[in-house]
Amino acid sequence: MLTILSNPLSPRLASLCDRLWFLKCRSRSSTCCSLSQEPNYQSLSRRNLVYVLVSSPCLFATLPSSAKTKSKSPYDERRLLEQNKRIQRENNAPDEFPNFVREGFEVKVVASDNYIKADSGLIYRDFSVGQGDFPKDGQQVTFHYIGYNESGRRIDSTYIQGTPAKIRMGTNALVPGFEMGIRDMRPGGRRRIIIPPELGPPVGPSTFFSSKQFEVFDVELVSIQNCERRTIGFYSDVTCN
Repeated sequence: MLTILSNPLSPRLASLCDRLWFLKCRSRSSTCCSLSQEPNYQSLSRRNLVYVLVSSPCLFATLPSSAKTKSKSPYDERRLLEQNKRIQRENNAPDEFPNFVREGFEVKVVASDNYIKADSGLIYRDFSVGQGDFPKDGQQVTFHYIGYNESGRRIDSTYIQGTPAKIRMGTNALVPGFEMGIRDMRPGGRRRIIIPPELGPPVGPSTFFSSKQFEVFDVELVSIQNCERRTIGFYSDVTCN
């Protein structure tokens, strides 16, 4: 809102007009408090004064900002948390499943201290460590998994399919966050992986995922196999033992 001042001018405003007149005399590109070369404060009309206040860039550079930012109240956060817990109970989410407080595109993950957050943003928890070496690029991993969305609803499971998944590491065949989550697992290990949207799967009608959300996977690493390329004549493939 712009406030219109009346004459006579206050000392503070007169000082401002002096400054504006000086800038005009130097640059010849700004509007002065008067149409003459000498400032005449008492004869300044309201229309000219308003024009000066609006058109002067040096004035607006010093005006304080009055913009307000919206803050989330603790009550709203508790309400959203309880809503997510209720939905997860209805979807029969597993025990100690993480909660998600979502408001628009802002999401807060609420989990117990047993979860670890990596620098990449990946969150995980080990239920069983397993034994042996970690998988390396080029090796094939065999694993079971159950995938959930933020509501705790199951979206996929190799246990229901009856066959574990097999994939070679380092071939970009897995969701980025999923491959990060199993890189330091050992055979026999069981882990829950919470994948943020930036490390998550692609979104679209050809996938299980319809929006940019956190995804949760319970993973059991069954085994790790070494692989080698085999070439017979014009035929070449990769075998894993």
